[in-house]
Amino acid sequence: MIDATRIRQVRAWEALDSRGVPAVACEVTLAGGATGVAVVPSGASTGTHEALELRDRKALRYGGRGVRAAVENSETMLAEAVAGLDAADWRAVDNTLVAADGTPDLRTLGANAVLAVSLASVVAAASELRIPLYELMADGRVPLLPMPMVNILSGGAHAGGAIDVQDLLAVPIGAASFAEAIEWVSAVRSAAVRVAVEEGLNASLVADEGGLGLLLDSNRAGLDLLMRAIDLASLQPGTDVAIAVDVAATELAVDDGYRLLLEDRTLSAIEMVEMLADWCNEYPIVSIEDGLGEDDWAGWSELTDRVGGRVQVLGDDLLVTDTKRITMAAERRAANAVLLKPNQAGCLLWTRRAYDAAVKAGFQTVLSARSGDTEDVWLADLAVGWRTGQIKVGSTMRSERTAKWNRLLHIERTAGVELELARPFAVTA
Repeated sequence: MIDATRIRQVRAWEALDSRGVPAVACEVTLAGGATGVAVVPSGASTGTHEALELRDRKALRYGGRGVRAAVENSETMLAEAVAGLDAADWRAVDNTLVAADGTPDLRTLGANAVLAVSLASVVAAASELRIPLYELMADGRVPLLPMPMVNILSGGAHAGGAIDVQDLLAVPIGAASFAEAIEWVSAVRSAAVRVAVEEGLNASLVADEGGLGLLLDSNRAGLDLLMRAIDLASLQPGTDVAIAVDVAATELAVDDGYRLLLEDRTLSAIEMVEMLADWCNEYPIVSIEDGLGEDDWAGWSELTDRVGGRVQVLGDDLLVTDTKRITMAAERRAANAVLLKPNQAGCLLWTRRAYDAAVKAGFQTVLSARSGDTEDVWLADLAVGWRTGQIKVGSTMRSERTAKWNRLLHIERTAGVELELARPFAVTA
């Protein structure tokens, strides 16, 4: 079967993500005839320590965001490097890809070019082997359905600063199945629309990831609205549905602290920690993502010390799916959970190494989509096969978001065995 799964051809082209921004798309064809297609996502709020996308920077095309050079690199140097390799041995394929680039952040050929070939190869291998992608990635372990973190309200870079924090999310911690989890959070989002209309707000403004971009008076007002929505959906806050907050504080950072434009005030790192700790005391919050800036290690340690015993302190811009930064965070007690984004790492192998480092550190893991995403569903399979325990892809609307939820619903129904739904958070009375 190895001969059938050997890489025969790599084709690439410019596609569009959910924001209309160019993305590298790739099709890998194997000797047995199977093909795999993948399109690389891209973020709006990106950390400076991420692997580097290659953009053309020519203003006449897509405002400088074209990816023709990355496409060419996929079809030439990267294609030549992996020709004849066994696509099912995805670690070997990725080792070859990163060696062809030769830089730690994949700046030479582009992280988007490398990831496109990496993903398309493993999708093709699963197709040739006639197994689900999650089974190929599971390495013999029992797959696990992830707990969904679902975007309800958005602000920051995802919604033109409607509120300062980037996302307020619903987490269906009491659901008995993945299908019930999605049903519950869908009800919460619908209820949030009704609450917004009752308050005279424009509920038709939808952010990058499908959350509501409501123009509120304060960030706390967003939490209050979400609490009302959970109640209106006939669900119990903290027992059925909890709250996760993505602050995206790097986007708020100024020289003397963190600027909350909506509230016209600037907070020091300690004051930011105090505010977040107060929120955790007053609301059923189970996760705080990027509560401090990407290099504010002292602030992260303080936040973890204050709330880490009862709340997931989740690193995105701080950790950028990077093994070294995850290890550093563990040593400094500067987080207790990692957001994993394959395009931050630049290939599946480096994403998996970051996951392994997180597990070794005792951290929780959340696999995440990006604000600029596509209808690809490989992320859902990775979450199940790698047993990440949580997944965050956006809201319950917009096809690039629902495609992942629908894939997980499909997996739950057709896996052949009853798959367990992860329980990363305790259910409170």
